[in-house]
Amino acid sequence: MRLRSLLLALALFAAGSSLSAANPFPHPTSSHQVQSIVAISASIQLFDAEQAAQRHCPTDQVVWLNTCSGIYHEKGMRWYGNTKYGAYVCRKEADAAGYRDTRNGQ
Repeated sequence: MRLRSLLLALALFAAGSSLSAANPFPHPTSSHQVQSIVAISASIQLFDAEQAAQRHCPTDQVVWLNTCSGIYHEKGMRWYGNTKYGAYVCRKEADAAGYRDTRNGQ
């Protein structure tokens, strides 16, 4: 239990100031999910609001990154902003970090 709390705190700290304390991401339920979020947040800027991501990359497309799977979804797709764990990110940054677009158009 203490390890999970420590990993969660580390994940939130590593995500940086772009996360809002008033509207945090859902809490991961396993150490694997926490490690996934820590790895992603160390390599890419995560945002809890679409507008904040767009301000970070005004000339790029904002996508929703599922932080557990590493797959991102474009605006208008079924899972855009709707996965249990995720964040808004810049598409070029996601591509450069090795994440990929959904293959089924959802």
